[in-house]
Amino acid sequence: MLWMELMDRERKRSRLAEQLHKHLAASAIPKGIHCLSLRLTDEYSSNAYARKQLPPQELLPLLTDNSYQHFVLATDNVLAASVAVNSAVASSSRPERIVFHVITDKKTYPGMHSWFALYPIYPVIVKVKGVHQFDWLTRENVPVLEAIENHHAVRSHYHGNHIVGTNVTDNPKLFPNLDKVVFLDDDVVIQRDLSPLWEIDLEGKVNGAVETCNGEDGWVMSKRFRTYFNFSHPLIFKNLDPDECAWAFGMNVFDLAAWRKTNIRDAYHYWVKKNLRSNLSLWKLGTLPPALIAFRGNVHPIDPSWHMLGLGYQEKSNLDSVRNSAVIHYNGQCKPWLDIGYKHLQPFWTKHVNYSNEFIRNCHILEPEE
Repeated sequence: MLWMELMDRERKRSRLAEQLHKHLAASAIPKGIHCLSLRLTDEYSSNAYARKQLPPQELLPLLTDNSYQHFVLATDNVLAASVAVNSAVASSSRPERIVFHVITDKKTYPGMHSWFALYPIYPVIVKVKGVHQFDWLTRENVPVLEAIENHHAVRSHYHGNHIVGTNVTDNPKLFPNLDKVVFLDDDVVIQRDLSPLWEIDLEGKVNGAVETCNGEDGWVMSKRFRTYFNFSHPLIFKNLDPDECAWAFGMNVFDLAAWRKTNIRDAYHYWVKKNLRSNLSLWKLGTLPPALIAFRGNVHPIDPSWHMLGLGYQEKSNLDSVRNSAVIHYNGQCKPWLDIGYKHLQPFWTKHVNYSNEFIRNCHILEPEE
């Protein structure tokens, strides 16, 4: 009996050590990716070509042309951004109609701009913009920004890999002249032409998203509000239904015209402030929970084949489903650019990396061995 208890204790200790290792590995920026950003930032300072206007002057009107397919990508990872754009172009039936709006932070902006200036991905149009370049983005317009910036633990809790100072609910303000966009996380790969997404009738709703409460994978696709919220808190108990279906963030079709008629942004910030004031007792999992509340009644379910989740934490992801999904999403700690990424799932991502690129080579970002 004692032997079994000791074995059980050792197993739990090993599991805890493994989880800690994964957390630390996921939190650290890989040396190669850090090097890539630094070298490209240096290039921005020394090479006028790396600072050239994106897109060229004659193409600027297309940034607000609603006949084009507009993608929004928020990222501080140059390599991940290049994969998202490369995969979109490779999968599209009309890549010449694609516009990518890449939003990054002030620190990453020079390197991100350098990459897309030096290595344009023809024929897609790319605009790189830092959150510091949006005039409206002030503490007055983003009420929780100051509190988040002044509290390191809160900042990491809320933002994770997202760009400090902006979030998905700011989309209508970021793009006042656009009617519909597809929002992407930077840990995705596009494998199928996404043109039909712009044809989906959202029936007056704002957010076209895959629901995550039903599906073959009982771990990844079993998310309801009880997964994210603390229903022992009276405010949550009173306002939310634990059985309400959650939805996936990371590949979303947003009807910005419909969005501008709602109070989604205000609701988001209201609940973020509520959670701050309650010492983070309403929820504990990042930026999705306040979005789940803010978008209630404004989500239109789309077919699950458009967006497959969990490749960053579900090692047993069904490979046939991975191959057949339009967008695969490495949400979770085991990102494909990390050593802890799942080796059998990495090739879907790494095939879109140009390992012969001089910056990538010089930063010793190596192609994984078969």
